Amino acid sequence: MAIRILIADDHEAVRLGLRAIFEGTEFEVVAEAASGKEAFQLALDHRPDVALLDVRMPNGDGLSCLARLKLDLPETRVVMLSAYDNPTFIARAVALGAAGYLMKDIQREELLQCLRVAATGEMIWSRSKLQNITRVLVTPQANTDAEVALTKREREVLKQMAYGLTNREIAQSLDIS
Repeated sequence: MAIRILIADDHEAVRLGLRAIFEGTEFEVVAEAASGKEAFQLALDHRPDVALLDVRMPNGDGLSCLARLKLDLPETRVVMLSAYDNPTFIARAVALGAAGYLMKDIQREELLQCLRVAATGEMIWSRSKLQNITRVLVTPQANTDAEVALTKREREVLKQMAYGLTNREIAQSLDIS
């Protein structure tokens, strides 16, 4: 059975490259978007199994799209794909419920395997990645290039994830649903 995927990136060359990567695999590209707003609408229309979103796009970034998708299409797994190894972006993706955050320099087979795992409902975050994010976020920084600040609740959730807790355990720990 095909894994239905939506690709969202503001660069056409990236979208075409990803489409080529998926040719001959179990992935079926059901939609392509050049903005977060377009990705959200196409996701509503096509209901993909996995949405692969660039973090920074015009007219609605990938993180905003992620937040909306988790509310309106919780069954769609969202994986962020970015050229930015920014701890704040990564932490925000974790807090908003992304299944993972991949760098654009990822190798083809690793990308495919990560998306297969995400499609099953599993997270593709490594414990070391989460611990690195937590370390960066708790270290005071005088000068930061972060564009998106985390809320107190997002920091609490991220901290619990770094401890390796499941979603259910985090909810119980923080007394949230």
